Amino acid sequence: MDTFPDEFRNQLLTLMAWRRDVRRFRSDPVPEAVLMRCLDTFSLAPSVGLSEPWRIIRVQSDTARAAALDNYKTANAQALAGYDGDRAEKYSQLKLSGMAEAPEHLAIFCDDSTTQGSGLGAGTMPEMRRYSVVGAVTLMWLAARSEGLGMGWVSILDPDQLCRDLNVPDAWSLVAYMCVGWPEEQADTPELEHTGWEHRHDLIIESR
Repeated sequence: MDTFPDEFRNQLLTLMAWRRDVRRFRSDPVPEAVLMRCLDTFSLAPSVGLSEPWRIIRVQSDTARAAALDNYKTANAQALAGYDGDRAEKYSQLKLSGMAEAPEHLAIFCDDSTTQGSGLGAGTMPEMRRYSVVGAVTLMWLAARSEGLGMGWVSILDPDQLCRDLNVPDAWSLVAYMCVGWPEEQADTPELEHTGWEHRHDLIIESR
């Protein structure tokens, strides 16, 4: 198909607008079939040299989840200490993780040692493997939203400690720690914008 109808394009834009970084989840479980449909979108994602460097761990055990949550709490306290005054007060009031409530946790890594793709495109820009993982996460995020699910990207973590706690190979680097579940409420505005932490700005495009 060369083009899609206007209705489809409009629906796609609506889906993108309603894709939000969710931090407030209900604890209801996610049906396995729904989660697998979302994860299957990784196989549709582009990757440098067709290397498919993504590696996914479902963080399910009480021990692993507790370690990840402790990791977040420590990193969050350190982040708070980096602010002062009104900014520190506002930061302390933000909910920046849904780890305690989300029924599904996914730790998504890049395997920089993969031989798949034979290094095509990664010799000059090895970071392209990690960018490929980000692209795959984005596809899943949209698929999850189409199912009514929310996803939240937790970046306030010590990635090295998480790698140790999850006992992953040395060549794996953490790209995303995602919480997945049913959002408490739907919104088409980022929570950080709603709380006044930051605002979106006009796109800047330059020519050379």
